[in-house]
Amino acid sequence: MARIQFKDVTKRYGDVVAVNDLNLEINDQEFVVLLGPSGCGKSTTLNMIAGLEEITDGELWFDDHIVNALPPHRRDVAMVFQSYALYPHKTVYENIAFGLRMRKMARAELDRRVREAAAKLEITPLLERRPSQLSGGQRQRVALGRAMVRQPSVFLMDEPLSNLDAALRISMRAEIKHLHNEMQTTFVYVTHDQAEALTLADRIVVMNEGLVQQIGTAHEIYERPVNMFVASFLGNPPINYLKGELTRAGDALHFRRGEVDLALPPALAARLNGFKGGQVCIGVRAEDVDERGKPPPDRAIRGKVTSVLPIGSDQFLGMELEGEELFFRVGKDLRHATGQMAALAVDVNRLHLFDPASGRSLLR
Repeated sequence: MARIQFKDVTKRYGDVVAVNDLNLEINDQEFVVLLGPSGCGKSTTLNMIAGLEEITDGELWFDDHIVNALPPHRRDVAMVFQSYALYPHKTVYENIAFGLRMRKMARAELDRRVREAAAKLEITPLLERRPSQLSGGQRQRVALGRAMVRQPSVFLMDEPLSNLDAALRISMRAEIKHLHNEMQTTFVYVTHDQAEALTLADRIVVMNEGLVQQIGTAHEIYERPVNMFVASFLGNPPINYLKGELTRAGDALHFRRGEVDLALPPALAARLNGFKGGQVCIGVRAEDVDERGKPPPDRAIRGKVTSVLPIGSDQFLGMELEGEELFFRVGKDLRHATGQMAALAVDVNRLHLFDPASGRSLLR
């Protein structure tokens, strides 16, 4: 098994900085997800672990050894790619066994490992087929099996589910999580899909423009984002932002923007670290509203309905509010038509507050 440490690691391509001053420790047997938009540096980070990209500055450690100069085949890592990278002319059995054959493993042990992996992934009946005869999900299982049989210290995955349909992605997430629990190996997983990150990770590393924005559990990052980028990257629909002013009314703090006047509860106000008033940006997650009954005046938001988008179990409600379009997740039985006025109660205990200039959270 392996503990991975990045110490002041930077990766440049000419004048372009892909990863900037990365400091990250991944614990032995931990499942870490690198999350961020395209071009944020997450795949480059994964490739540096694999040895597929050279480090420009800094040190990469596996346990107590610097591996900057160690070639990929000596790092004891296995990688699953987005494209599966299967040999089209080889059977499933031969694809899974290929790496073991290259190591000149004894035939009996090779066969045992291949068939054991195939049984775990439920692809034993497919062992004599070729990749062209398989579905996308079956090909992904073959790619996982090929990595599993090597019994690596580090398991690397780069967007492995992005080519699958939505239903299959859900089942494969469960398969990958089960695989990690069974193998007890360090997993590092790259994705831009927040659902994958939230369901799979022990810890999530959110990246943007080559920089780490926040590291934490799914709960920590969703509930206490450090800045507006992190807050907006997780959530469906994305978090709603509304700029306004924080003012004091007696012993209470209020957020005000036009007709919006939200009273902050004492527990939330106490987390503002002495912030007395001024320009702020509030964040309201799409699900943190209640459409039932008449909302109290100090928790109410009212606006014109711009869209109603049913999604089965819920519906997304678009509202025009103080010149902004906001989206909320409400119950499927709520009846509103485009153009009507709607009123929702905000769960003020779950408000997020940010400095509009820097984007940083005021609650940390």
